[in-house]
Amino acid sequence: MKMAKKCSVFMLCAAVSLSLAACGPKESTSAKSSSKGSELVVWEDKEKSIGIKDAVAAFEKEHDVKVKVVEKPYAKQIEDLRMDGPAGTGPDVLTMPGDQIGTAVTEGLLKELHVKKDVQSLYTDASIQSQMVDQKLYGLPKAVETTVLFYNKDLITEKELPKTLEEWYDYSKKTADGSKFGFLALFDQIYYAESVMSGYGGYIFGKDKDGSYNPSDIGINNEGAVKGAALIQKFYKDGLFPAGIIGEQGINVLESLFTEGKAAAIISGPWNVEAFSNAGINYGITKLPKLENGKNMSSFIGVKSYNVSAFSKNAELAQELAVFLANEKNSKTRYEETKEVPAVKSLANDPAIMKSEAARAVTEQSRFSEPTPNIPEMNEIWTPADSALQTFATGKADPKQALDQAAETAKGQIKAKHSGK
Repeated sequence: MKMAKKCSVFMLCAAVSLSLAACGPKESTSAKSSSKGSELVVWEDKEKSIGIKDAVAAFEKEHDVKVKVVEKPYAKQIEDLRMDGPAGTGPDVLTMPGDQIGTAVTEGLLKELHVKKDVQSLYTDASIQSQMVDQKLYGLPKAVETTVLFYNKDLITEKELPKTLEEWYDYSKKTADGSKFGFLALFDQIYYAESVMSGYGGYIFGKDKDGSYNPSDIGINNEGAVKGAALIQKFYKDGLFPAGIIGEQGINVLESLFTEGKAAAIISGPWNVEAFSNAGINYGITKLPKLENGKNMSSFIGVKSYNVSAFSKNAELAQELAVFLANEKNSKTRYEETKEVPAVKSLANDPAIMKSEAARAVTEQSRFSEPTPNIPEMNEIWTPADSALQTFATGKADPKQALDQAAETAKGQIKAKHSGK
């Protein structure tokens, strides 16, 4: 699932220029002795603990501590922490989507990390930015993802791939017949539609001079966003997208059409690599296409991170563990076991990673992408924006009318729910 909205997305920064520290910060002898005999609890993502098995063993030996690893769906760990943290049964270190950071910090669930700048600089700018709230650091990136283009090599070759979204429109006009389709995307969701709208000047939130998001500056209905939305509407209006890919079941329909060989190309993410491989599809993966104005379609970067619980009784040691798990050596090992692209700059061109077509595509697409906004106000954008997109996708309103209403609704909800900060 994607890290942004649904999982928020997992969902692989301006060049997945990946990077992390090769080892944790130096510690004093007294720090080591005080940690002796301690136990740390780590909440890791489902079916991903194999990626940190060796790192955990090494940390236990070096610090003479016990580390218990518990697997939980990473997008729901904050939800569990709300209950388990105060009860004393929560983790010391957890993993979560970057777009949940702001809400978690506001609720007092995460510990601020005090990590040296040279450690922070090991990561891509976009991935480390996802862990910042009010210029303070609350996590270290361990993996990144973006949306990419999957194409069926039995239906279209790499050389035949249209270069722009407008060319994909023309290709689809020639190939779509109601049962088979050319290019498909879940453009009724802002997580995907922003790729087009932002290319023409739209944006979710503007930014202040210090780089922080300004929730009073909403750009989902500006002139550029409306222009991008008009292009999106054409795919629906001209019957190039089936009606079934609108709404909650859309993702299932889109993926089924691709695995059944009825769609030449779709926008999805690395989370589907295994599923498409198991389906026996002869597919290729590449970055998203350009737009007619010359800009590449953007995408949200989903960031998975290691964070320290505010309820940890061993917060200093927990921070050391987070730094250690996310360092360069352990990030590479984790990739080899899980295939999740690390956020470490120095690994961007590592042969072991770049031999993967999916990793190369994510790396390239990351050059044109930015983190999903991690401030709590982002929660007020998803539903109004999706409703607007579905409204004009089904021809019930024009893009400007629908997006104006979405922006107005989002502003009202932000004022009602967040003005007391």
